[in-house]
Amino acid sequence: MRFTLRQVEYFIATAETGSITLASERISISQPSISAAISQLEAELGAQLFLRRHAQGLSLTPAGRELLTKAKRLVEQANRLYHTASEVTDTLGGTLSVGCLLTFAPMVLPAITQGFAADHPGVRVAPEVADHAQLLHRLERAELDVALSYDLEVPDGFDFEPLVELAPYAMVAQTDPLAGQAAVTLAELAEQELILLDLPLSRDYFMGLFAREGLTPRIAARLQQFDVLRTMVANRFGYSIANARPRNSVAMDGRDVVAVRIAGAPQGMTMGLLRVARQRPTRLVTTFVDYCRDLISDSYVPGMVAPSDAPRRRG
Repeated sequence: MRFTLRQVEYFIATAETGSITLASERISISQPSISAAISQLEAELGAQLFLRRHAQGLSLTPAGRELLTKAKRLVEQANRLYHTASEVTDTLGGTLSVGCLLTFAPMVLPAITQGFAADHPGVRVAPEVADHAQLLHRLERAELDVALSYDLEVPDGFDFEPLVELAPYAMVAQTDPLAGQAAVTLAELAEQELILLDLPLSRDYFMGLFAREGLTPRIAARLQQFDVLRTMVANRFGYSIANARPRNSVAMDGRDVVAVRIAGAPQGMTMGLLRVARQRPTRLVTTFVDYCRDLISDSYVPGMVAPSDAPRRRG
């Protein structure tokens, strides 16, 4: 056998995304490396696995579809070997697939994955970024071992390990008159133009903050990209509401945004770890959960202003 498990993993990522570009983003591997791996795998197996269509991306051939099912089984069996070995030794090994909510992934994911991998050199951490609904879907399909997200909606069949509660705050431009206030009410915000973070479940949470006060916000735009949203806020297009507060106040274009406390202590969101309840966690997953529990707290969240450092909530 002259192909490697790594090549098989690259093939699976490409088959599931239908694009080398998207596969590269999912598994954080360069596009040339993925292309080379697939070509080597096709040459070794003597079969074409993909039809390459420039406009429509990649689609699996009949041989590719058959191989995909067997490839997933092969990778799963290989990971079981690592997990079995780790259960009877003091050394952790194998691949840990970690999902992370896209809104706070740039802040927390690098530190968590790098720190855990440094503590356990035999472990390969495979990070994935998605919205909350996609994370639940990928956990259910066993494509992720564990995911960092909010307690937005935790359906039956999932376990949620709370780590830290994050209060909502108003995000405004540094030049906005609201930036000079110690706090702002939801009633005051409802009179301004809102740039809504329009992600599944997240949008319901933000709209619910106003609904509980009998208010309806004036929505100027609906965006799904947090960096774009911050830059629009910095340019006085409107304000936004968020829970994850980056340590860096600079938007992508160099302008500053300011976090303003929302008066009245509105309901926050809890960051935590999601797992499928019916699956017995491996020692690798349990060790990762313990690592996150020790790392993240009210006084420290990687890449963020921790709740204890934010302005205190008052009425």
